[in-house]
Amino acid sequence: MKGIHHVSINVSDVNAARDFYVDILELELLERPDFGFPGAWLRSGDQEVHLIGIDSGTPLKEQHFAFRVDDLAGVSQKLEAAGVKVSRPNEIAGICVQAFTHDPSGNMIEFNQQL
Repeated sequence: MKGIHHVSINVSDVNAARDFYVDILELELLERPDFGFPGAWLRSGDQEVHLIGIDSGTPLKEQHFAFRVDDLAGVSQKLEAAGVKVSRPNEIAGICVQAFTHDPSGNMIEFNQQL
């Protein structure tokens, strides 16, 4: 294995999710083939997030993926300025500081700053 290429997540509103990931989190919007259902491909660093416009119900409470960040406080401030609720930072001693939010479809996202 060379690493993770992409994570796919189901979203109930592709436009709202795309705006969240591109406009607020600053992921790069990529070209996407027509698969016969709505979606979007996004890039963060060397990895991708694929939005699948198929509402499969409420996301599982504990299921999430994490973005590695250099400035958790800055990310949290940016989210809050955009009206997005973000958890208080939590430190895992000697490992990282993390905070969580949800995208417009309720998918949990972690922001992880290594110590």
